[in-house]
Amino acid sequence: MRYQFFALIAALPLIACSFENADDDEAETETVEAEPSEDFGYETMGEDNLADSMASNDAAHGGDGDMAGATAPAGVADSQERPEMQLQVVLDRLGFGPGVIDGRMGTSTANALKGFQEANDLTVTGELDTATEEALAEWQRIPATRVVTIPASWGELEFETIPEGAEEQAAMDRLGYESLDEKIAERFHTTVEVLQQLNPGGSPAGMSTPSRRTGASSTPAPSGSASASGDADYFTVGRKIRVPNIGADRIAPAAIENREWQQTLASLGVGSEQPDVARIVVDESEGWLKGYDADDKLVAMFTVTTGSQNDPLPIGEWAVNGVGYNPTFAYQPELFWDVPDSEDEQMLPPGPNGPVGVVWIDLTKEHYGIHGTPEPQTIGRTQSHGCVRLTNWDAARLAGMVSNATEVIFQA
Repeated sequence: MRYQFFALIAALPLIACSFENADDDEAETETVEAEPSEDFGYETMGEDNLADSMASNDAAHGGDGDMAGATAPAGVADSQERPEMQLQVVLDRLGFGPGVIDGRMGTSTANALKGFQEANDLTVTGELDTATEEALAEWQRIPATRVVTIPASWGELEFETIPEGAEEQAAMDRLGYESLDEKIAERFHTTVEVLQQLNPGGSPAGMSTPSRRTGASSTPAPSGSASASGDADYFTVGRKIRVPNIGADRIAPAAIENREWQQTLASLGVGSEQPDVARIVVDESEGWLKGYDADDKLVAMFTVTTGSQNDPLPIGEWAVNGVGYNPTFAYQPELFWDVPDSEDEQMLPPGPNGPVGVVWIDLTKEHYGIHGTPEPQTIGRTQSHGCVRLTNWDAARLAGMVSNATEVIFQA
């Protein structure tokens, strides 16, 4: 496996989160000629957009960017307006992550609103007040949901149940998704439960007739493919399903040199066009991460999980050493207060369900980093082992914003 780095990250265990790059002798970037005809391992949206076939592709509707021209698919209007989900979708597209998109006004959405308000010189309340509604009005035409077709190639994917033990996990090739349902949910920044609500009986809400599987007759409920656990998935390939209308997911040709990382971005609905961040501020008490550009303008804000009583966030000023994409994980029991030292050390394989998710942003504070998570619904709700943890999609987006020049400030 190859990773792209701003600076080579030495192979060493991290006391807090125990990340290790096992392939430092192969750390050069793999160059990929991003031709539309090339096999990227998934169906692309088109020649000028190498996101997957379920991408928003809003610019193709006549607008001048991912936030312009979005319309609901003809004849597939949603049965509900879903204003809270529409708000989350817009904030997510603008870089102010509401965490899991679920149509609920929780802490992560309040943090996202605070970010939008600060960036637009509004009174920071975290509430959808009149001034904020007026500022968001230009994006009202973006619907809360859209209908997509699950790509046929997803039927070729293998899903495996991930065992609890580190030794058993280390024997796996990859800590990937356990089911098709889980993969779809992460692709659209939500949960399986929300997707089921958007698709009662397996068909998109608002669709008068059930969705149709490719090569199969229409049925009122999904036929169910086998998941890793042996249970039937709610969704199957070839079906039309309603999903949160996330955007800002365009992958420009030749923008991503690492082939596997491009596949990861496409699978997470994260685009290649991200703002440059000169300074990151992480607030332990408030549970958020802010990214500022060179003009000190707030361009991104995400809810995060930071440290614990046993592994507190290291308050101070740091910098970014480099970025590891789809990293392996050095499991060293003696470094974790809640794991018996008698357990054996293990090298865990990469994957979205690995302990640090899909990305590791290495910091000059030795043994600490910013990374993803296998459990996006826990962000902002549970503690970490000292590092800064985001959803996989937010961590992937942040990885596209930072450089070796990015300052990192951890504050209480």
